[in-house]
Amino acid sequence: MAQASSPRRGSRRFLVAAIVLAIVAGALYLLLRPAPSAPPVRGQYAGPVPVTVVPARRAPLPIHLDAVGTVAPLGQALVRSRVDGELLEIRFAEGQEVQAGELLAVIDPRPYEIALAQARGQLRQIQAQLRNARADLARFRTLHQQDSVARRQLETQEALVREHEGSLQAQTAAVDEAQLRLDYTRVVAPIGGRVGLRRAHPGNLIQAADADGIALITQTRPISVLFSVSETRMAHILSALRAGEALAAQAWDRERREVLATGQVRTFDNQIDPATGTLQLRAEFANTEERLFPSQFVNVRLQVRTLDDAVVIPVDAVQYGARGTYVYLVDGEDRARTRSVVLGPTADGEVAVSEGLAGGEQVVLEGLDRLSEGRAVAVQGAAQAAQSR
Repeated sequence: MAQASSPRRGSRRFLVAAIVLAIVAGALYLLLRPAPSAPPVRGQYAGPVPVTVVPARRAPLPIHLDAVGTVAPLGQALVRSRVDGELLEIRFAEGQEVQAGELLAVIDPRPYEIALAQARGQLRQIQAQLRNARADLARFRTLHQQDSVARRQLETQEALVREHEGSLQAQTAAVDEAQLRLDYTRVVAPIGGRVGLRRAHPGNLIQAADADGIALITQTRPISVLFSVSETRMAHILSALRAGEALAAQAWDRERREVLATGQVRTFDNQIDPATGTLQLRAEFANTEERLFPSQFVNVRLQVRTLDDAVVIPVDAVQYGARGTYVYLVDGEDRARTRSVVLGPTADGEVAVSEGLAGGEQVVLEGLDRLSEGRAVAVQGAAQAAQSR
């Protein structure tokens, strides 16, 4: 029985040996086969990289400060009647521009004309009484000198004259008040500006206590914009304003696509808002085309100062890395070289370079994404790029 099982053991040993040899052969193949070639990197070029360069130029660079603001009228007044009565006439059209003192509405004047006539009648009565009292006083004084009238009667007449003089003064004031109330039946514009939508119509009974009034007048030419700047950035603004310098201001639309008006900063608030750390300023605009409306949201740009003779390059030419800001230049062998730079203020897509560049050096503007130190380049369109800027 032992002899019968020996052929089976030989077959198993042969199978195990074959498996081991196959594993060893596979391992040797993996270790000794040549490494596959690396696929080409996307965007890698064997030849020079085409680039566009621009010269670093010396030019004045205006420094701007941007803020958000709200249009506010320099003057606004509610047109309302100062007397009660029926509104007879409206003398303005909605949206009309009016001048100060222009007639806008008429209140029924008849009750006030009657009151004025009554006051004048009483005034004439008191004037007559005063004339009589003064005549009697003159006669009493003559009789007193002749010892025909007692001193007490003379003093009584003098008191009567003073009483009529007081009545005359009070009644004169009453006549003036009646005349003033009659004048108030003609409602005039308290300020010049543009009239809004009317809030009352002829036939309505108007009261002096009406909160809505008849219409609202808003001064739109000129007009102002209120905006705030951080206390850390207000030094140049305040020094310029205190020195009497004109700070130009531009009002841009909400999307910063269009200049709506150009004006000047006029004044500033007398305290810093402790909650926001900002100071409020007021810029004034002629607004001749009336493109600014009260309560409108605008973006404000101030020209704070100007750097005279700054080295200026496009902002897009600046690169940022672990070592800071730098630019690419093209050397005499048409190879890209990096240059560290120190940047200054930025304005309108250009930046001032405080250190690292001189005027006239050629800075790479386009083709930067494929550049590295020492990479060969092919300059294209240098003259056109320089002329376009």
